[in-house]
Amino acid sequence: MSLLDTLASQVLGGDQSSALSGLLESQGGVSGLLEKLQNGGLGEVAQSWVSTGDNLPISAEQIQSVLGNETVANIASQFGVDPQQAAGTLSTLLPQLIDGLTPNGEVAAGGNSDLLSAGLDLLKGKLFG
Repeated sequence: MSLLDTLASQVLGGDQSSALSGLLESQGGVSGLLEKLQNGGLGEVAQSWVSTGDNLPISAEQIQSVLGNETVANIASQFGVDPQQAAGTLSTLLPQLIDGLTPNGEVAAGGNSDLLSAGLDLLKGKLFG
């Protein structure tokens, strides 16, 4: 199990974690996904997921637009659902995942090290909190 699988499983539990960790890896980690959302005009939404306040919602259509049809279709095949349903699921799960991977309200610089740091903090909270 990869680090992302472990972290996603800790944050979300269930079978979605592997597909979502694959999505994060393909987008360049948390930082890469946030950059893609920012470039897609959803910077305020993405930042709300990182910050310590409430998460702003994202629609299935916005997910489809930012990630692209091919990426959503790949996730849909992993979930065993149609792409529209996968986009809807992603619109619910991605804010939770990013929020859980950025518990201190910030994304650490450095690619995978940001995930490792967030993951260690997350696990610490689960084990000692």
